[in-house]
Amino acid sequence: MRILVTGGAGFIGSALVRHLIAETEHEVLNFDKLTYAATLTAVASAASSPRYQFVLGDICDGPAVIEALQRFQPDIVTHLAAETHVDRSIDGPALFVRTNVQGTCELLTQVLAYWRGLPAARQAAFRFHHISTDEVFSSLGAEGHFTETTPYAPRSPYSASKAGSDHLVNAWGHTYGLPILITNCSNNYGPFQFPEKLIPLMIAKCLTGAALPVYGQGQNVRDWLHVDDHVRALHQVLERGVPGEAYVIGGNAERRNIDVVHTICATLDRLAPRPDARSYASQITYVPDRPGHDQRYAIDASKIRGQLGWAPQESFESGIEHTVAWYLANRAWWQDLSEARDAVRRRGVLGG
Repeated sequence: MRILVTGGAGFIGSALVRHLIAETEHEVLNFDKLTYAATLTAVASAASSPRYQFVLGDICDGPAVIEALQRFQPDIVTHLAAETHVDRSIDGPALFVRTNVQGTCELLTQVLAYWRGLPAARQAAFRFHHISTDEVFSSLGAEGHFTETTPYAPRSPYSASKAGSDHLVNAWGHTYGLPILITNCSNNYGPFQFPEKLIPLMIAKCLTGAALPVYGQGQNVRDWLHVDDHVRALHQVLERGVPGEAYVIGGNAERRNIDVVHTICATLDRLAPRPDARSYASQITYVPDRPGHDQRYAIDASKIRGQLGWAPQESFESGIEHTVAWYLANRAWWQDLSEARDAVRRRGVLGG
């Protein structure tokens, strides 16, 4: 098949591109705007394949989308292009609405026109696969899990914009008959993640001797999913998912933020000890919490397990071990990116 991936130079998108080129015979067109969090170095291993193409493009640019669709003639559009950082959405929500809501609307408009022009057999086989987040479901208490039927209740500008994009995709499926798929995933981590997110940020700050800023008391809970497990799930959904269905994808690895940081510190203590032999945990400091910080996310992924046979292969411990080892072996990648794009500065602080 021919698969057009929007946002294929971002964290999850690049992992999907690498997976599709390495593990399948599909052709891939990477359509990406190359914003601050995207880099073509993340798809360098795929770039030499004759089955890979790249187009610099913005999903908000209708003519650019039309040109890519008509030239590449995809069988599947996998939509990952998005602004994703909650703290940045607090500082500048308008950009999140533009990319995540208006951009998705423009993309859907052009994809629908393209799909309507396909022969009947290709129309039936076509899929529009939209990748979203569990943050659209709001915050859980001490118990319970998100499922595909959990009501939407987004509480940050980021999650509200992603909820809006989910609703638009569903509307295009119900109103226009576009064969759509939606997946909502828990927190991803792994290689090539831009170092503003919790896990790569803490690794980077450990290795540069900086303070490790933990929001509040670090009691917020997330379900952690290794990006390679996520893209294996996406692969199953785009090939075998039922049109019109949604699938939630989680790593079955709930951890408090403070426990995540301690695990990173302990792993680095073994793999790259500090010169003074102190634990990296000595660098932990507590800072004022993020405004509106949701308490807990957790996913019940029994639907995708039962229907598509997917299950995570990485435990949290093995995934962190592999991730820390990757960042140790690729310091130049994240150091250069962090310095060039001011990755480690805190954002999302009301009033300053």
